[in-house]
Amino acid sequence: MKFNKAAIVASAAALSLGLAACDSPTEEAAEEQAEAIEDQADAMEDAGAITDEQADAMEAEADDIEDAAEGDTDALTEGAEEAVN
Repeated sequence: MKFNKAAIVASAAALSLGLAACDSPTEEAAEEQAEAIEDQADAMEDAGAITDEQADAMEAEADDIEDAAEGDTDALTEGAEEAVN
């Protein structure tokens, strides 16, 4: 079976992208912590214990935790994410 150089390079690139998408255990833990904060904010808001603005602040804090774990502290990237969401 013959492989040309382009096929080998494409396979290596696909493998690299797959590995880059994997989260570290630290990043996974931070994501779980952020999800717990968001769930808590939603529950507190639904129960009337906090206002919508307070829930938004808690969710922003959770997003900051996730971003820090991902190494994404760039304000431009964060602004783009908020525009999409």
